[in-house]
Amino acid sequence: MNPVFRSQRRTLLACVASVSLATLAARRAALAQAAPAGLRPRGPAAGGQAQLREFLAGTQAARGNFTQRTQRAGGGFESASGVFAFQRPGRFRWEVRKPFEQLMVGDSEKLYFHDKDLNQVTVRKLADSLGASPASILFGSNDLERNFTLKEDGLREGIAWLNALPKNKDAGFDRILIGLRGGLPEAMEVRDAFGRTTYFGFSGFERNPKLEADLFRFVAPRGADIVEQ
Repeated sequence: MNPVFRSQRRTLLACVASVSLATLAARRAALAQAAPAGLRPRGPAAGGQAQLREFLAGTQAARGNFTQRTQRAGGGFESASGVFAFQRPGRFRWEVRKPFEQLMVGDSEKLYFHDKDLNQVTVRKLADSLGASPASILFGSNDLERNFTLKEDGLREGIAWLNALPKNKDAGFDRILIGLRGGLPEAMEVRDAFGRTTYFGFSGFERNPKLEADLFRFVAPRGADIVEQ
């Protein structure tokens, strides 16, 4: 199997679990230029903390698209893209469609990770997987400041940036930068304990849609290898 694909699989699972998950300026500028015009603030933009709190308080469910880029040691990037949906608390679906197919489903009790090429399903307790992880910002409860110290990181190109530092020193990552525009997450940057950075971009964000319950129900494919952790 292609070693790049193996690395992407590990990174994707790590960013959703609490295990370790272009220049930065160019990336931020590109995200700002690509943002839908309707999300651009007409007046002075609210700070990142205010926007994040409003998002957490007012968003019980959402769906949209994501892109993911992980910077490899020695240069270059590994990229993936797909769709996501979530419903608080603890129900989410994160589906990679390119360049390979993977699926993660949280049903409020367990987290299922299905690697289609390997036909392998990894199962974890959801409480053990979210915790103080990057995923808890989107999918978890509203009690964010219990696990993170939040600091404003400035307004650039219309995006309000917020620095979330984990209070748990063994979280597996050093920091998370969250970029918000118009009260919605537009970007996230996760730097793990090994100095590797993963960039996420979010688009087509639909807030509080009616979501089918089957989105958050996982049934293992026939013949899949089930690994309980």
